[in-house]
Amino acid sequence: MSYTIALNFEDGVTRFIGCKEGETVLDAAYRQKVNLPMDCSDGVCGTCKGHCEQGEFDMGDEYLEEALSDEEAAEGQVLTCQMVPSTDCVLQVPVASTLCKTAVGKLEGTVAVVEPLSEDSIELAIDLDDDAELAFLPGQYIHIDVPGTEEHRSYSFSSRPGASRATFLIRNVPHGLMSGYLSDQAKPGERLTLTGPMGSFYLREITRPVLMLAGGTGLAPFLSMLEQLAEQGCEAPVHLIYGVNKDDHLVKTEALDALRERLPTFSYATVVVDEDSDHPRKGYVTHHMDAEVLHDGDVDVYLCGPPPMVDAVLKHFDEQGIAPQSFHYEKFTPNQAPGEAA
Repeated sequence: MSYTIALNFEDGVTRFIGCKEGETVLDAAYRQKVNLPMDCSDGVCGTCKGHCEQGEFDMGDEYLEEALSDEEAAEGQVLTCQMVPSTDCVLQVPVASTLCKTAVGKLEGTVAVVEPLSEDSIELAIDLDDDAELAFLPGQYIHIDVPGTEEHRSYSFSSRPGASRATFLIRNVPHGLMSGYLSDQAKPGERLTLTGPMGSFYLREITRPVLMLAGGTGLAPFLSMLEQLAEQGCEAPVHLIYGVNKDDHLVKTEALDALRERLPTFSYATVVVDEDSDHPRKGYVTHHMDAEVLHDGDVDVYLCGPPPMVDAVLKHFDEQGIAPQSFHYEKFTPNQAPGEAA
């Protein structure tokens, strides 16, 4: 038996390691050449302290309270030298990855599909090499090198973790470096280099209703999250509000319909800003957050979109006195992808 442990470092890098049954996270990390902070490895100093966001584990009782207090343990703090997982876990490590002598991973793949979905968006599919191990948390992003340049652009996965074909929704930016490559040059079979995964915007364990708010190509990370939920099953209500500027900017609705079939607790609504639109719901996502999807604040909110949308939602929550149980958001500029911090 082996468990997958996602180590999220404070510089945004995520590294996945395998942890054998009965093995501590610290020992598993060192075995895989990830030098997590430690001084004693005996539960005495507290140097290896982190925060477990997800998963089950045993801490035993062979550590000092000076290293980890009962209050800290109740809040999910752990000592990696004592933590023995009994499920897959997600662990926050409060140092940069470089200090742990690890680095973000590099992968190779080939262009499989480049499909214009609208004037505003392009879908890119990359077939990963057979030996590539692409693990990520649904919602995270990865850097993609732009061929023929020294630059990269960052995009959130729209595919589920573990898939051999990675997909991305990419905003078609006029004269954009990646947009230009995809529109004018990219051909199936061309080689691409990817670096990652990265980002703190990802799906947490679901214990209450979820509200997802997407703007434009900010839909991408939610497609990944919903794919994961459809595969695992989810009993809590999950509602998505997907807003765009124009009617023809609405893309991947057939994928959302298919997800709704596979995930009975999922529902979604689309919203169009354009006043000349015949769409039944016009305006902004904040105009369509009814009380029934807010659950009196007993809701986890995930938000991904351009800065004006994110700022508007934050202002709306503040003005309405809405305080979700948890709130995770990411905003991006035209030269950044959903999933890359602005």
